[in-house]
Amino acid sequence: MTPTPADLVLPMVMAAAAGLIGSIAVMRRMTLASDAISHVALPGITAAILLKANPMAGGLVALLLGALLVWSLERKTRVPTEAIIGVVFSAALAVGSMLASGEDLIEALFGAPRRPKPAEVWIGLLVAALVIAFVVRARGRLVITLVSPDLARTAGIEVSRINLLFLLAFALTVALGLRYLGVLLMGSLIIIPAATGKLLARSLSGMQAVSVATAVGSTLAGALAAPALGLETGPLTITIAAAFFFLGLFKRREN
Repeated sequence: MTPTPADLVLPMVMAAAAGLIGSIAVMRRMTLASDAISHVALPGITAAILLKANPMAGGLVALLLGALLVWSLERKTRVPTEAIIGVVFSAALAVGSMLASGEDLIEALFGAPRRPKPAEVWIGLLVAALVIAFVVRARGRLVITLVSPDLARTAGIEVSRINLLFLLAFALTVALGLRYLGVLLMGSLIIIPAATGKLLARSLSGMQAVSVATAVGSTLAGALAAPALGLETGPLTITIAAAFFFLGLFKRREN
């Protein structure tokens, strides 16, 4: 089914949020952990399917609970955040895989784009706007916290609170893309465009601009080309994003 312009609004706004949140995640060295975060949605999706509830709502609840769990463990233990994320979300992927089966599992893993209901579109746009607003307004605090938590505390920044808000914003971004990319590929749309931005740009603003452009461009190209080529939208979108990264890598080597 060829998407209409109205069908593309939410995926493109979602991609813009992914590009912004990804730029911060890459700076925080959460490249691999970011991909693992999306896995926690799988148990929520499968539980919702078993209960005959909205799968995306189940995924969202699981992601938010997972973000809170990681934040809590990070505060109470000395284990690095990346290690906590790897353990928690890998376990979630295993549990979700046991609960789901057949077509439901494939859709949860790789996404199955369908035309969303009007209410889902408006809720998605609101959530994306909140994520984008958070990254734009809190960018300075996020960077200071990344450079030196002690300096951030001296400047009056609540480090623990800003870390929690970032994890929640990340979880919301992943939830936005579950319908289109699934739990295995959504993390890639967050990380690959941001890595491309880091490769090509010389400032944080430039990095975020390239990241957003790559994420939105890949999403748009994937959504339009997939029906014509008879391919699944999610894998094609990530393939296009990866192609942008390698083109940027070759361009940098030439310079």
